Formats: sequence, structure tokens, C-alpha cells
Amino acid sequence: MSLRARPQHVAWMRRALKVAAATGDDVPVGAVLLDSDGRELAAAGNQREATGDPTAHAEVLVLRQAAEKAGTWRLDGSTLVVTLEPCTMCAGALVLARVSVLVFGAWEPKTGAVGSLWDVVRDRRLNHRPEVYAGVLEDECAALLRDFFR
Repeated sequence: MSLRARPQHVAWMRRALKVAAATGDDVPVGAVLLDSDGRELAAAGNQREATGDPTAHAEVLVLRQAAEKAGTWRLDGSTLVVTLEPCTMCAGALVLARVSVLVFGAWEPKTGAVGSLWDVVRDRRLNHRPEVYAGVLEDECAALLRDFFR
């Protein structure tokens, strides 16, 4: 079950959409990580094609950037905003990084791990479960992906 989105989530998702639109030849997924006061810590789009790195998903890249900036892997109190439902790898990474809030746009029925195929972030066996706000600007996020794959 997802919580109802807050007004700031829409603004943050618009920022993530701009990041996604600038990914070039990669699948247009954008992510932004914010601190507990809503200040942007990091932003990134997918870079798998550019780097040849299968782990260069937008979510992983912003977690790496923010951890480096903060000097710690623990990103307690942070909010991850991403245009597409995270995959298993990314969902696991955000749980391990102790991200407090996840906001995502489009659902990913083929690989989504926040309710579509799996639900990694709400697994009661894990010691950390972020709040989840799903479907924020869902139509706009999905349209960006549909246009890319046409």
C-alpha cells in the first residue's frame, strides 16, 4: 500500500523528469535524493550505456553520490525520488542505505520491486522499510519511457 503523495513530491518529481530527459541514449530514468530538509543531495539519470556498467541505474548513482558527499553510507532521513519503480537491485540498495522515503512515478510491471513483481521495500524480514509514495506524475513518467522505446 502506498501513501498519498504530498505537494513537494510533485515538484521533486518534475526535477527527476528533467534529469531523466537528459540521459541521452540510455533509458530515460531520473533520480533525485533529498535530505530531511528537502535540499538536493544528488541527481542522476541512467548511465548504463554511457559507462558499460550494468549497475549504473539512476537510483544507485544518486545513492553513491550522496554517500560520498555525506561521508557515510547511512542516508537516514533522506527521500529518493525516481521516475520509474525501482528494480530489485535498486530497491535493495535504498533499503540498505536506510533511505526514509521513496517516491516514484511510473510502475514497472516487468522488473518492479516495490509492488509490481516483488515488494522488497516492504518485506517485514528486513530491518528497514521506507515510506512509499507511488504513481507521482505517473502519466508523465510513463510517457517519457514510451516515447523513448518508440
